[in-house]
Amino acid sequence: MDRSQTLAPAAAEPFDRAARRQQRGRADGTADFLRAAIAAELVDRVQALDRKFAQVLDIGRTGITGSDLTVALEPSPQMAIQPISVAGDEDRLPFAESSFDLIASAAALHGVNDLPGALIQARRALRPDGLFVAGFFGGTSLSELRADLLAAEVELTGRAAGRILPMVDTDMAAGLLQRAGFADPVAEVDMIMVRYDDMFAVLRDLRAMGEGNILHGRAPLRRDVLAHAARRFAARAQAGRIAVTVQVIYLTGWRR
Repeated sequence: MDRSQTLAPAAAEPFDRAARRQQRGRADGTADFLRAAIAAELVDRVQALDRKFAQVLDIGRTGITGSDLTVALEPSPQMAIQPISVAGDEDRLPFAESSFDLIASAAALHGVNDLPGALIQARRALRPDGLFVAGFFGGTSLSELRADLLAAEVELTGRAAGRILPMVDTDMAAGLLQRAGFADPVAEVDMIMVRYDDMFAVLRDLRAMGEGNILHGRAPLRRDVLAHAARRFAARAQAGRIAVTVQVIYLTGWRR
């Protein structure tokens, strides 16, 4: 297979790759609880199989250990065993076919330009009977924040710019695995509710996670729009705090 056929042309890519790398490089770990929860779930799923995976590709710092070799696209200094670090994007995997027994990805695929291509390449990089597991943020995540930013901008400017990343819908997830050629594809969804004091606390966590706006052509948000959105967001408070929805999609597939 010609890997270049899976890559979207740069002009058509929704996400700015350079901005994505910069933001994730600046992530300070102070709001790592969501990625850590996804990683822990993936580790539990892999360990429940009671099977040794000798060659592992860890995308997004899952912390899976016990393998003979672990290669990471996003290593963490907190990991007890530091894997080999390789620079690359999830939809441009720099690995030969049949390189790994397990590919695990925690909170990394939602900002990928070519998700179908990334899944095709992940399957290609797996050996026969290799396993792919991933967890990433789904399409209804931050629905409260989205709604308030959209409404505030429309009310004050008469238009709305792209502010929140487009994400995968749950109904599409299993189909993407099937299109990529995975056997026994499974897509599951989990909903996490996080409570905040105000909208600015949400924005601080997003920056700390390296999850800011990476859309091409992104425009700065006017202060009056931001303030109006914050007031709308505060109106959602119950017992002094505002609940924010985070949807996590888990994917599992095998290369047979």
